[in-house]
Amino acid sequence: MPASHDRARNHLERLSAGLSPEELAGRLAPKLHASPARVPLASQTTPDVVDKRWALIPHAAGLRPEIADEASLSRHELYAHNIENFIGTVKMPVGLAGPLRVNGLCAQGDYYVPLATTEAALVASYHRGASVVTLAGGCATLILNEGVARAPAYAFHTLLEAGNFVQWCLQHMDDLRAAAEATTRHGRLLDVRFAIEGNHVYLMFDFTTGDASGQNMVTIATQAVCDHIAAACPVKPQYFFVESNMSGDKKASAQSLQGVRGRKVSAEVRISRKMVTRHLHTTPEKMVDYWRMSALGGVLSGTIGVQGHYSNGLTALFIACGQDAACVSEAAVGVTRFEVGPEGELYAAVTLPNLIIGTVGGGTGLPTQRACLEILGLAGPGHARAFSEVCAALALAGEISIIAALAAGQFTQAHARLARGQKNAKTAAEPPSSDAGT
Repeated sequence: MPASHDRARNHLERLSAGLSPEELAGRLAPKLHASPARVPLASQTTPDVVDKRWALIPHAAGLRPEIADEASLSRHELYAHNIENFIGTVKMPVGLAGPLRVNGLCAQGDYYVPLATTEAALVASYHRGASVVTLAGGCATLILNEGVARAPAYAFHTLLEAGNFVQWCLQHMDDLRAAAEATTRHGRLLDVRFAIEGNHVYLMFDFTTGDASGQNMVTIATQAVCDHIAAACPVKPQYFFVESNMSGDKKASAQSLQGVRGRKVSAEVRISRKMVTRHLHTTPEKMVDYWRMSALGGVLSGTIGVQGHYSNGLTALFIACGQDAACVSEAAVGVTRFEVGPEGELYAAVTLPNLIIGTVGGGTGLPTQRACLEILGLAGPGHARAFSEVCAALALAGEISIIAALAAGQFTQAHARLARGQKNAKTAAEPPSSDAGT
């Protein structure tokens, strides 16, 4: 993005303070001297190979026990399919939020939700929201759609060739589906959508992926389809790629709210006026006032979706439960809505269309991550849909808590007290005198 000339000049002056033009040029010039040794044997995790990697960084030898601890090295083989160039593990604090009552088609019950984070006040905020949702009788959750996309693209010499290619694909859909599903026991190719741009053709393959998040599953299945097309289609492309950056993988995009990636889930709750006043220290009207202003603020700033901080809770939950944390970039897209109900209660709802999650595969089988899924009672096959509903319920709890804090004027004081330990923070930041938490 462009910067004003004053800001650009001041920034460059700060960066270059004390350096001559020659020194500046030298710092930015290519350095062609011999590089240090490469990290060896990427796929191996045995202790002797770990020793070789630590030998590359002698300046950090004293810190080795913090990362290459005995427990991590004793079960090194468990990490072999989740990491390359293994040197140990990183520990993060994990806190519990809840209980969070979920009344879903798939998730039913009171959940204590493990959240891994280094951000003070985060667990406290989600804990408060979860507790209030539970006191209100829980939130209703519903999975609205499912599917994971991969989008290969083909380049042809002419527009006519592109059209003929699409026509061939349409006539051989059963063959494409068979090629994809031969690679997986759990994945199913639901649909193929087409977009033609000049002599380029984009294919959007939509899969279901069982209880896995499915990113690798759909990539392998799509490659099989592309291989079948290459062998069988008489219309030959100049070139093609297995992914064209059109699927929305690990990024927020304009199409994020138009379909689904992973699971699309909505959650809602009604909280009585008395409960809002007592436990959230504000009123439904004030919370709706804040929501309305923040929604417009999101529109004015160009956000995709309108929500407060889905990424806070989802990132902490994803890390704790072995999900691909990078998928938060799309999972945190969604819409929050607050209204005052007919009896003066607060109605709150969230809709998240891109929950890329799973309870099998990926990092879900690692020791601490599986333990966190077990805390939820959602480890292993048969639980992905319930887990997605818990994700939406958690996002709803977080929206209620943060908007209440902002509406009540407690947001700054709470962070000062919890994140900075300032005991003299205003009393408005104190936790409510009930089991609703902080």
